[in-house]
Amino acid sequence: MPNSIPFKSGFVAIIGRPNVGKSTLLNAILGEKVAIVSKKPQTTRNKIRGIKNTENAQIIFLDTPGIHAAKGYLNEFMIKEAMSVREDVDGIVYLTEATRKIDEEDVFIVLGFKKLKCPVILGINKIDMVSKDKLLPLIDEYSRLYPFKEIIPLSAAKREGIDKLLNLIMELLPQGPKYFSEDILTDMSERFIAAEIIREKVFELTKQEIPYSTVVVVDRFKENQAKRIVSISATITVERDSQKGIIIGKGGNMLKQIGTRARIDIERLLGTKIYLELFVTVQKDWTKDKRLLKEFGYH
Repeated sequence: MPNSIPFKSGFVAIIGRPNVGKSTLLNAILGEKVAIVSKKPQTTRNKIRGIKNTENAQIIFLDTPGIHAAKGYLNEFMIKEAMSVREDVDGIVYLTEATRKIDEEDVFIVLGFKKLKCPVILGINKIDMVSKDKLLPLIDEYSRLYPFKEIIPLSAAKREGIDKLLNLIMELLPQGPKYFSEDILTDMSERFIAAEIIREKVFELTKQEIPYSTVVVVDRFKENQAKRIVSISATITVERDSQKGIIIGKGGNMLKQIGTRARIDIERLLGTKIYLELFVTVQKDWTKDKRLLKEFGYH
């Protein structure tokens, strides 16, 4: 008997301030890593499109950079990326965290929703880190600030509340076509995701300003079907010679660790053996250079 339930599809943006767990939420929804995750804020620089397929719906998610006070051309780009999606989606998940009180930046972001026609869901993440008596006043304060379609407490890291969030999103979606085939998890290229995974490992293994001065470009992505191996050559660019020394490490040890961790994740994602070659170069103050930002893909 044919399925009589109409098929729904649409675009949903996940927005919020830095480090609230947007990428973790997207990866939990998809069941695979398409967005890099780090304890450091501002890991996401581009809108990552992840695709969730169910029997009767297809949800295309946009994971955006964290909204914060912009400083410099790179941060200005990231803010524009985050805010630009609001007009072009069928729904928004505004993600905040249970561990932090509402402040002026939260109020500024939420009040900006009043200009929108699409519904906004509030997801309060990291509920596993607070007691219930602290959570309820936060929910009440947000509900008085804006008429959210619904407020959902969740823990992206522990997958609590994910199903409830997905069911609500599917209710809100309009009837529409299947934009992507069911075997596609993201429309970002394998080349792009490989670069993001390498950048994630820089975040994991280095400290202070190093990750925020880093961009990764994949120079070669060549598949050898006969040997069932993909050869990847990538360049890690930083702003200063001292940063280059830190990424390479004593005797090349840090760069080796970055490469090993990245290779393992890329192999798991692509389902094949990877030969990964990494290089490190310096482009002085590239985050402040509009020409270099454009060259690295931050238009």
